[in-house]
Amino acid sequence: MEEENARLAQAAKRRVVPRDAASLILIDRSGPVPRVLVGRRAAAHRFMPNLYVFPGGRRDPLDHRLATLEPLADDVVTLLARRVPKRRATSLHGLGVTALRELHEETGLVIGRFDPPVPGAAAASIFAPALGKLRYTARAITPPTFPMRFDTRFFTLFTDEVAIDPTAARDSRELEDLRWIGIDDRQSVPLPDITATILDDLAARLSVDPHLSFERGVPFYYTVRGRFVRTML
Repeated sequence: MEEENARLAQAAKRRVVPRDAASLILIDRSGPVPRVLVGRRAAAHRFMPNLYVFPGGRRDPLDHRLATLEPLADDVVTLLARRVPKRRATSLHGLGVTALRELHEETGLVIGRFDPPVPGAAAASIFAPALGKLRYTARAITPPTFPMRFDTRFFTLFTDEVAIDPTAARDSRELEDLRWIGIDDRQSVPLPDITATILDDLAARLSVDPHLSFERGVPFYYTVRGRFVRTML
């Protein structure tokens, strides 16, 4: 316990700045209960090892420069710009790119176009994501006591809208034991608290907005002086 308190105190002293990240909640609504795709973070990860999370990761510096087949919907861009400095607004579409790039890297699923690598070709010419069906669903900033912090935007996408076969997802070194769990399932796998909270809010939203309208406001989760805050963007 003393070691853990010391670690948290040391992390707070460093004032770790959250890094931009994005995650994708892929929803299979073919059955009576919507299912979402999660996978286990490898034990070697420093951040949330052995917990089940949505595909995602930190934004690469070049993500906002990647050419896309479809841009983010205007309503999604408007929501993403809330509580964001104007100087960063021009790179917001890069968060959508991050979500789909990480999905491909961690599960093998492609939303857009992915051409087999060609010797000498730039990465931008290989993957062209389609962002048009992404909904902005939530934003969460890791508490200041964590040694690694992320400012993560969570996007949502229905598998049937982009012709994704739920059985096609494959494990990777970053995300193991991929599985589809019911959106109301909190028991079958260990989930981070924030993941369970986001699923609760998403389930409530689906009950009144089953198609997840693009313009609807989203919850923003963060911590102030040790107090968990949930507000709307």
